[in-house]
Amino acid sequence: MTKEERYEKLKDIIKIYLPEDVNITAVHQNSNFITELNINSASLVDIVLDVEDAFDIRLENEDMDEMLTVKNALDIIDTKLSAK
Repeated sequence: MTKEERYEKLKDIIKIYLPEDVNITAVHQNSNFITELNINSASLVDIVLDVEDAFDIRLENEDMDEMLTVKNALDIIDTKLSAK
């Protein structure tokens, strides 16, 4: 899976949790989940769970703490996948 394919897969996951006032076109790599995409902390936990399932990886609490932006999430996914 290429980096672009991982990004699109992550966007598909995020799209489910976006509030009605935020369009998927607002999602960019530097988008902050909470402040820019208005995703609440409960939905962020759901995103983490969906990421674990979609990419067959395990995210630790430290990973979740670092997952502030879409790019952070992609970097963590890349790190976990390369460690497999």
